[in-house]
Amino acid sequence: MFERKGQPVLPLKLFYRRLAANAALATAIVGGTLGLGVGGYHFLGGLPWIDALVNASMLLGGMGPVDPVRATGGKLFVSFYALFCGLVLIAATAILFAPFFHRFLHRFHMDMDDEDGAGGAKSKKSKVKSEK
Repeated sequence: MFERKGQPVLPLKLFYRRLAANAALATAIVGGTLGLGVGGYHFLGGLPWIDALVNASMLLGGMGPVDPVRATGGKLFVSFYALFCGLVLIAATAILFAPFFHRFLHRFHMDMDDEDGAGGAKSKKSKVKSEK
């Protein structure tokens, strides 16, 4: 998905396309998790739809539940859903920031190659061959 060490940095137009694809993936993951939470709160927790949405959104956003859940099945669901939401929040953040982080490291690595005078990965391989 990402360019390798010896390849040039992706042009901005393609980089923006990559950002949009990652944002769409993160949005789909968060939306699916929110739908799962709303359904769980409604069917297992016995909350009305709007209260289920508020509780699921608050947990997914890292704030915590608003309404108490009385049913045992609902309490079990909420405990597992809260743990799952923490992981989803971390994953969605990583998916959103991965292109920026990769581009930064790629540019940094290319700058390091230029300072060495090696000119990239191909020149380093040719140096090894010439030493033998």
